Amino acid sequence: MAVGNSGILHGKPARIKIFAAVLAVSLALTGCGASGGGSDASDNGGGNGSGNGAKADNAGGANGGKAANAEAADDGAGKSTGEQVTLSLWGWSGTFQTDFTKLVLSEFEKQHPNIKIKYIPDQGGTDKLTTLIAGGTPPDVAILDRFLTGSWAAKGSLESLTPFLEMDSEVSSNDYYPGVWAETTYNDQVYALPWGTDNRGLYYNKTLMKEAGLDANTPPKTIDELDAMAEKMFKKSTSGGYEQVGFIPWMGQSYLYTQSWNFGGEWTKDGELTPNDPQIVKALEWMAGYAKKYDMAQINKFNDVMGKTGINPFWTGKVGFMVDGNWILNDLKSNAKVKPTFEWGVTPMPSADGYPQTTWAGGFSFTLPKGGKHQQEAWELLKFIAGYKGTLLWAKRPNAGNDITAMPKVNEEIKITENPQLKVFVDMMPSAHFRPVTPAGQKMWDETFRVQDLALNGKGEPKKLLDEVKKNVDAELKKLQAK
Repeated sequence: MAVGNSGILHGKPARIKIFAAVLAVSLALTGCGASGGGSDASDNGGGNGSGNGAKADNAGGANGGKAANAEAADDGAGKSTGEQVTLSLWGWSGTFQTDFTKLVLSEFEKQHPNIKIKYIPDQGGTDKLTTLIAGGTPPDVAILDRFLTGSWAAKGSLESLTPFLEMDSEVSSNDYYPGVWAETTYNDQVYALPWGTDNRGLYYNKTLMKEAGLDANTPPKTIDELDAMAEKMFKKSTSGGYEQVGFIPWMGQSYLYTQSWNFGGEWTKDGELTPNDPQIVKALEWMAGYAKKYDMAQINKFNDVMGKTGINPFWTGKVGFMVDGNWILNDLKSNAKVKPTFEWGVTPMPSADGYPQTTWAGGFSFTLPKGGKHQQEAWELLKFIAGYKGTLLWAKRPNAGNDITAMPKVNEEIKITENPQLKVFVDMMPSAHFRPVTPAGQKMWDETFRVQDLALNGKGEPKKLLDEVKKNVDAELKKLQAK
């Protein structure tokens, strides 16, 4: 039985005003994604395999959900008829559509002569996909940010894949990293197959470290070490503004979710959402401390300057330490403006004393939208695309860059760890966190950015703000469960 443990949902990345320009540059240039194949990819999701791997609380999942999920998996797992069938696949447009059709879908059609694929470019976002499903005309297969899987399953928009997995030994939870598999499940049912992943690490400028009198070959491993080193790397110009910064804990991929795990925070416990966990409070207090110590107004001005460079802030040589994803390594070849003249490295993010260094993972998944007319044939396509064959074909494409697949076996086969910088990220995948799978996941994600903005600007105490988040997400969960 190829079924994994239950997972957790997380919401879609949001932006807050104070670093919108910098983050927008970072996301726009990277596609914020794993294996997306270019700027057409949507925002990425996350994972949580920390410690015991794929275990999670499935916070907010109603007990009655199991019956509903089982109902979603009707007799669609029967055998393919062998008749000529045309399947529709919902995916990104542009270069992704061209490359994916040529490299993956065409090969599937060769191996399945009775199945043709009609590609439907995503031009209306998930709202359009929701409309198609509600109207009874869903695509047979669709790509989703993996963080959406749990919420879409909760509202009955996806077919359960569990019956297919129980009868098909070609795909197993063991084929994927624990966290990315767990993220595709809800109430003990699997609703998607993982496809592509990524995670976050600490980029460090060795040249600036040397100039600050630091050992460039010993990057920080703890939050205290990071604070001490970063302090030595802030420099102001004669006008009083920053011309160089040591570290900004809300720049790049560093925000409350990211730092919460570095402080040992837990977003769920015993089936309950816990955004006001004491360690999450400490993480926000630490972030707010930077805003106060280094003057939020001056940091904002520095961020504005970085946002106008057209490249990721780290590559300007003006940032000592920065949290970001493996995908910015692609900038070195894909962005002509990125020509670092300084020594640099990448390492796992520092953590608070007593807690292990960690990361969180994002990525995508392929699903069977509810109500498809050719479910068995669609399953054949789905397992080809997101299984070993399709994943390997896509991973071998010429412009794969520094992508990480969701399948360890494929990553080993294409030897991506021969790149020492990328190896840092790949080595962290088995224990990567992911954001909570709950119907209220999007609400909680949005709320964290709202209160982060307030805390950084001195408009509320972190503990009170996160207590407010707890109240709001619980209310949202109650509302969703009542529908």
